Amino acid sequence: MKVVALVSGGKDSCYAMMKCIQYGHQIVALANLLPADDSVDELDSYMYQTVGHQILGTYNPKSSLYITIILKKKERMKGVGWGGIIFACHVRHQKLSYRMTPGDEVEDMFILLNEVKKQIPSVTAVSSGAIASDYQRLRVESVCSRLGLVSLAFLWKQDQSLLLDEMITNSIVAITVKVAAMGLDPAKHLGKEIAFLKPYLHKLKDLYGINVCGEGGEYETLTLDCPLFQNARIILDEFQVVLHSPDSIAPVGVLHPLKFHLERKSKSNLICGNDEPNDLCQENISSIIEVQGENQQERKAPCESVSGVSDLVEVSTKRLHLSRTEKDDTFSICCWLQDPSEPSAVGLQEDLKLVLRQIELQLLECGFGWEHVLYIHLYISDMNQFALANETYVRFITQDKCPFGVPSRSTIELPLLQAALGRAYIEVLVANDQSKRVLHVQSISCWAPSCIGPYSQATLHKEILHMAGQLGLDPPTMTLCDGGSTAELEQALQNSDAIAKSFNCSISTSAILFVVYCSKNIPSDEKTKIHDKLDTFVKQNKLSHVDNGRKPKVLDPIFLYVLVPDLPKGALVEVKPILYVPETTETTEETQHDLCGIIAPSYYSFQPADWHDSCVQKCIIHGKICAVVLSITSIVALKICSDAITADWSNGNHQNPLTAGQMKIISRFCIYLLDKIVIGNGFSWKDTMSLRIYFPPNLHVPLETLSILFTDAFKELDQLSGSAKVGGKPIFNLVPVLGAGRSAACIEDVITCELFAQKC
Repeated sequence: MKVVALVSGGKDSCYAMMKCIQYGHQIVALANLLPADDSVDELDSYMYQTVGHQILGTYNPKSSLYITIILKKKERMKGVGWGGIIFACHVRHQKLSYRMTPGDEVEDMFILLNEVKKQIPSVTAVSSGAIASDYQRLRVESVCSRLGLVSLAFLWKQDQSLLLDEMITNSIVAITVKVAAMGLDPAKHLGKEIAFLKPYLHKLKDLYGINVCGEGGEYETLTLDCPLFQNARIILDEFQVVLHSPDSIAPVGVLHPLKFHLERKSKSNLICGNDEPNDLCQENISSIIEVQGENQQERKAPCESVSGVSDLVEVSTKRLHLSRTEKDDTFSICCWLQDPSEPSAVGLQEDLKLVLRQIELQLLECGFGWEHVLYIHLYISDMNQFALANETYVRFITQDKCPFGVPSRSTIELPLLQAALGRAYIEVLVANDQSKRVLHVQSISCWAPSCIGPYSQATLHKEILHMAGQLGLDPPTMTLCDGGSTAELEQALQNSDAIAKSFNCSISTSAILFVVYCSKNIPSDEKTKIHDKLDTFVKQNKLSHVDNGRKPKVLDPIFLYVLVPDLPKGALVEVKPILYVPETTETTEETQHDLCGIIAPSYYSFQPADWHDSCVQKCIIHGKICAVVLSITSIVALKICSDAITADWSNGNHQNPLTAGQMKIISRFCIYLLDKIVIGNGFSWKDTMSLRIYFPPNLHVPLETLSILFTDAFKELDQLSGSAKVGGKPIFNLVPVLGAGRSAACIEDVITCELFAQKC
């Protein structure tokens, strides 16, 4: 991409430019915001570093590399006392977000970058030096989104000690131009190179917990030389030290440059980032453009109009199928279409529009909106049409509609048409409050894959972390890693762990359930290695936490593997973890045994048997969470109803389909065993947040028949025990898949049930 770099003159913005070039991007312009008064170093901005701005003009004219575009800031609302390029996290109602306010200095950045787009229409991305704080990142992302630009933040979430070492090793020569921290003395430490101060900064980190890269505003820097400077380095001849605040504990002082000159380098050390000729380098462009006046352009991001969506003709109730769990505070709604319309180029869009509209109506009936949605499962019939599907999706779910954060999302292709369904199938998890915490990082970085679209990496609600489906993407390049399915799986797990760390947990210690979607394109010889890779990753990382003195919260997660036709970007695997993140640090009491002193009665004439446990994986956190995966293999099906199943099944020949009568017995066994686990561990069916029932198309039992069988099974259970009231809609979702099971090497379950329940 062609990139405009936001430069403050500090080490971070310069190193961010170097990382852009390392990853193949092309810097074509520098952009900077100066104080309205050139003679003043503003120290009270949350967004922008201005100390040392007098030298920024020299970054361009002698380099023959970039256009520099500068805007003098208007007098606007400012923060107090922080300064620096990275600032404190702004948290409100447990959410991280940014919304434009009158007089906001962030709008200066909009004007500046809009001018960049006018001068250089080919610019598609913006580089910034964000490292740790969400405050600046969110605002840069907001401006980029409104202008149709991609935010690049390659320093984001990197270890600051390693980052400082990298900057020094990679020949960044930067001096301190502001100090404002305990242990930093303006008289002693201003004007010193970061390489010289590094040992002392680490000492202050150990003593007082400062950020060694200056992320808390402890210090600011000015870069005098780096590999980006093609022809010359900056020599500071004369400066003035100004004591801004003579605090006895943490005095604040700034270095004000008075005289400086350029010293030519003996040879060029230009780095253009790739082997292709850099047109701008060859053209010897050298200019500074100062932006004048206010921007009159509409400051809203381009978005597709939703007019007409609310005027959709309501689809026949015979085509719409809905399910809803009965839990009051956190529940799921699922909608799909049966008897699909005739195939057409826009069939997926039309089906998705109908389903999303119906979900929206269901939310409105409950007094809710999209802002109450925690998670969305987006199932489509053809991954090749994902771009079309997303166009429709973003007309309904937008950041404006979700001020507390857009939902997390998992997208997979399912054999919907083979199951005689429509081309789109949606499941949403809804909360009746707005206490969720959402992580939505749109910047491309080395941290974890960005979510440029309207969905979040993860959503935390009532101690459950719902993570978006993770692919094996290399974060800085956003491309699938090489090495096949196991390499993709390992990268996806690393990405998941990076996200988990943002919530002070780990997938190795806090995971309740891993759902691994496997593409049918995985070579057969790789399937046996997938679970081994996941198991090894979890165990090794769990040991590292134990070695660090951290006690695991959840010891034994459960696993479900689902075989699907295709995944986004042609990935071979997609991982969807669910984590438990307790609000307190108290030790979690995990229950893995069958009964917690509560004996569940038997129904449907089934009697307890030792082999029942072999069908079940469960993770029970006493009094809080009940997660179950129930696998009905062909062998189990034979045991359940051996009298009704043909000899071909007993011989392992699964070509002969099960009859509706046999499936009736199996459906009742599933509900019987789930009821035994739910009730036996102190939960009730009203605690159920979601219940998915996966079935393969070769089952040859129509979805409508399956729905009736499981609905009748719940009705019978309620008549027998009074514990499973299903209301007007089923409490389960029937999900057609190519296969499912507890191992990637054996995804041949007849029926698989995935249940998740949580106590209020």
